[in-house]
Amino acid sequence: MSQSTVWRKVQEFEATGLLRARVALLDPAKLGPKLAVLASVSLEDHSEAAIDTFTRLVRGQPEITECHAVSGTADYILKVRVTDVEAYERFMTVTLLRNPVVRAVQSSFVLREIKSTTELPL
Repeated sequence: MSQSTVWRKVQEFEATGLLRARVALLDPAKLGPKLAVLASVSLEDHSEAAIDTFTRLVRGQPEITECHAVSGTADYILKVRVTDVEAYERFMTVTLLRNPVVRAVQSSFVLREIKSTTELPL
């Protein structure tokens, strides 16, 4: 596609709401928070108040880069980016486990990312 065609498509996608944001993807290994942790979180209860409290908690933490409500034994899966294991331990203990709506957290440390993309299969 020509540059002008791409630019028109971008403007069209923005106008229709299809394009949510334009971002730069930074390399976590070069920036600092190279440790990725997948945390399975279970809530104490599933009341509207508990879910709202947890949602506010998640949105207020820059270390949490993704949050997904899931089926299965956990209620949510978080992707957390921190500098090292000690930073994650502080984050988990202070931010997650001391929150009254959080019942349990099970953590899996990412050893190697095989695929990480924001591209959608169009």
